[in-house]
Amino acid sequence: MERIINDIVEPEDLKKYELLYNDQTRRGHASDKAQFDYAWCLVRSKYLEDMKRGVALFEDLIRRAKDDIERRDYLYYMSIGYTKIKEYQQALTYVKALLKIEPNNYQALELEKYIEKKMKKEGIMGIAIVSGAVLALGGLIGLGVAMSKK
Repeated sequence: MERIINDIVEPEDLKKYELLYNDQTRRGHASDKAQFDYAWCLVRSKYLEDMKRGVALFEDLIRRAKDDIERRDYLYYMSIGYTKIKEYQQALTYVKALLKIEPNNYQALELEKYIEKKMKKEGIMGIAIVSGAVLALGGLIGLGVAMSKK
């Protein structure tokens, strides 16, 4: 799963699919395939704003999905996108929705475990950061009190 999450799109591919998507959009409406390909490239960009735009394109696709197969694919890639932008709760929501459609989907089960592991790890790190900040603040207050007594 780590390989999929850390995959970065080649700049040439991003440009190619961006041109195709924009060309179709200018003509009226991009096909679902063009939008999917462009969204997947954006999600694999190294830029956060691109990733967010890719997720938004997937959200648009899922609203228009015609069947569970399309919905399943969009949910999976959207979950990856949310994982990449570290919005783990959203990622988990979408992967669980996918698992309601297909409970034994191996990739979705692996993604769910990966997301939960990241949430746990970053939750612990978050607690450590808050604790460190509280200790630092306490030290500054103590220093201020000591200096005011002089």
